[in-house]
Amino acid sequence: MIFLRIFLIFFFISFPSQATIQNNCLNCHNGIEDIRDPNSKMMKEIFHIAELAGYPQNSCIVCHGGNPKATTKEEAHKGSIKAFLEGLKTDHGIIKGPQNFYPDPGSPWINKYTCGMCHQEQVRTQYTSLMFTEAGKIQGTLWGFGGLNGYKHDIGNYDVKTLDIHETLGTKQYKKYMEELKKLEPQVFPKKMTTLPKAPTAKEVEKNPQLAVYTYLRQECQRCHTGNKGRQKRGDFRGMGCSACHIPYSNEGFYEGNDPTIPKNERGHLLTHQIQATREAKVKIHGLTYSGIPVETCTTCHNRGKRIGVSYQGLMETAYNSPFADDGSSQPKLHTKYYLHLHADVHLKKGMLCQDCHTSNDVHSDGTLVGTNLAAVEIECEDCHGTPKKYPWELPLGYGDEIDGNVPKQGKPRGVVFQLLNYMKKGTVYPVEDGYLLTARGNPFGNVVRKGDKVIIYTAGGKDIELTPLKKLVEEGKLNDEAMVAMVHIEAHINKMECYTCHATWAPQCYGCHIKIDYSKGETHPDWLAMGHAHDENGLTADARKEYKKYAIEGKIIESRSYLRWENPPLAVNGEHRISPAMPGCQTTVTVIGKDGKVLLKNHIFKIPNIEGAGKEGQLAIDISPVHPHTVQKEARSCESCHTNPVAMGYGIEEGKIYADPSKPYIVDLTTADGRVIPSIFQKQTNAIPNLKYDWSRFVSETGKQLQTVGHHFTASRPLNNEERAKLDRRGVCISCHQEIPKQDLAVSLLTHIKETTGIKIDKETHNSILHKLLLIGAWVQIGGFILVIAGIGGVIYWFRKRK
Repeated sequence: MIFLRIFLIFFFISFPSQATIQNNCLNCHNGIEDIRDPNSKMMKEIFHIAELAGYPQNSCIVCHGGNPKATTKEEAHKGSIKAFLEGLKTDHGIIKGPQNFYPDPGSPWINKYTCGMCHQEQVRTQYTSLMFTEAGKIQGTLWGFGGLNGYKHDIGNYDVKTLDIHETLGTKQYKKYMEELKKLEPQVFPKKMTTLPKAPTAKEVEKNPQLAVYTYLRQECQRCHTGNKGRQKRGDFRGMGCSACHIPYSNEGFYEGNDPTIPKNERGHLLTHQIQATREAKVKIHGLTYSGIPVETCTTCHNRGKRIGVSYQGLMETAYNSPFADDGSSQPKLHTKYYLHLHADVHLKKGMLCQDCHTSNDVHSDGTLVGTNLAAVEIECEDCHGTPKKYPWELPLGYGDEIDGNVPKQGKPRGVVFQLLNYMKKGTVYPVEDGYLLTARGNPFGNVVRKGDKVIIYTAGGKDIELTPLKKLVEEGKLNDEAMVAMVHIEAHINKMECYTCHATWAPQCYGCHIKIDYSKGETHPDWLAMGHAHDENGLTADARKEYKKYAIEGKIIESRSYLRWENPPLAVNGEHRISPAMPGCQTTVTVIGKDGKVLLKNHIFKIPNIEGAGKEGQLAIDISPVHPHTVQKEARSCESCHTNPVAMGYGIEEGKIYADPSKPYIVDLTTADGRVIPSIFQKQTNAIPNLKYDWSRFVSETGKQLQTVGHHFTASRPLNNEERAKLDRRGVCISCHQEIPKQDLAVSLLTHIKETTGIKIDKETHNSILHKLLLIGAWVQIGGFILVIAGIGGVIYWFRKRK
């Protein structure tokens, strides 16, 4: 009996009451992965909060809420504990935890009670992020439907205001810099945004077909923002809010962990119950350990529009489903598209993830409302690579980001710093070495440091990349002739162009964006924005609850293209007053079918009056947009790809001479010799696009007339002007020599005869050598002739004076 008493005393001392200690969640979820390594700082903080709340062994409730005392699913997944509802006393003050049960603790509608307990800064600024507002996408779509909101960017997915300057994130010099930008480009830095108007009814569209744009936006464009869960198609599976990036979802959408309650044969689930973040956050699955946020997580959303996510991976969409799969079936669709595999960006090949370049402010927002990516992104290539004449720390702030028009930026060296901002210390903190490098706008890079004359990039994936800046490469003679000519001998390339103008060797160019909005079929489809607004106390939006039919709106969207290209993107001037690659922004061509089947708009291109080189008659609302394609290669574009290419100049593919007049329909059938159609029953093979008179790729004429809009966000964006195109255009150089070859000139004829007699083969190297010699001979002959003339004049003057 005494031994039984001792055992019972020992048992109850070692195992306190179930209500305070035991994790009842594991009665069902036994085997689920730890959200973070139990020994990590983050997990220890979660344990600490659980202990303060009175449940030291139940870390689940810190993020998910719920009733830890319950023994059934229905009761456990309900409500929250008193300590979280009323607030916990911590070293940082009183903080409230989950107010209810949260299936997705990252949801922006409740994450101030979850992620926000520790990461208050990012949670506070998330609502001003472009990933939440999508203001640029909205403005661009409205632009293609006739510029319905002009150049303003004050319509977003939700009502939101920019934060006061004392609430924004960044250094003092960064905040000062941003205040100046707001004054320069107020249209892309609005003080507040209002919610996108509701979708019209079919009746309203009959009266004003332009209103169909809101159906298009709500059914298609706005499905991919952090305020909802989005489309459940291959490649599109993700969480909401913080979980959209920090919780891994595979392209197939299957759960591959060990929680027995999560179906393994049902799409739409997280890959594993673990957080992916910086280098310290290790994710372990199937014997593989990784860190950082995989590129494909970002590409879940970044696969339309500028397509930078897929492009970074070397993916270019195509209409064709080849090559065939192992079982003979077609290529599987990804993001509902087929793809070609081109060369991925060199940074990806080096093992760099998106977050290794893009800062926390770039993606989470600093609290400032912005209308475009260019307004949000604080980094430039030169921040790490420098220029041939200056190391990154020798450049002034604002270099490469010359939105003020002072190109290239002048000023005192930006230097380095040795301290990170407090919110940056919550991620992985790397060795400072000789100082953290600064972004173009004045914030420290948390993962990029100076080490002597080198730069160390600490990647989230675990690599320490040693980068040699351009200046050191020049000093050590490590650049080849092409690089020296392009970057050192011709300074204007560095001073007036983006680095990626040459180094981004391809860009996805989707010419002609044909949209049909059809209200005649009686079909309804989900309103993704309405579902985002319909969030409940559990943080779930209507789409997360699978209430698609409840929030469906009239209309069916069909999209198509005229043609696709990837090679040799055209050039334009971007919002930073620098020459950059460009691509079709949205060359919107609209067809609207009314409820009764009547065609309300047919292949219609809207015009916007009194903008971009047009008067009252209006400029076509199809757009070519300056862009960073995210397809950077070590070997840059050839000189000829710009200097002898009409596409680069804005004149279009082969100057637009091949593409037939699209404003006229084309009938293919039996015709007479003079083109009259013989049958009485026939169809138009290609219908007319009435407002379009030329190739989609042609956006400026040889005389400088602008033919479509070029960027509709920043005031600086435009086609190359007459002077710039004249400097760029070096077509016809071949004929300048060959018009005298072989026998049009005696000396040339003699040289040609010698070549033929001796059997000399003129290959590329020999040809270049001849041109080089001719240049030097010609230059010295002209300089020598000039000197002789001056000497002769001087001699004559001397002779006359001497005679006197």
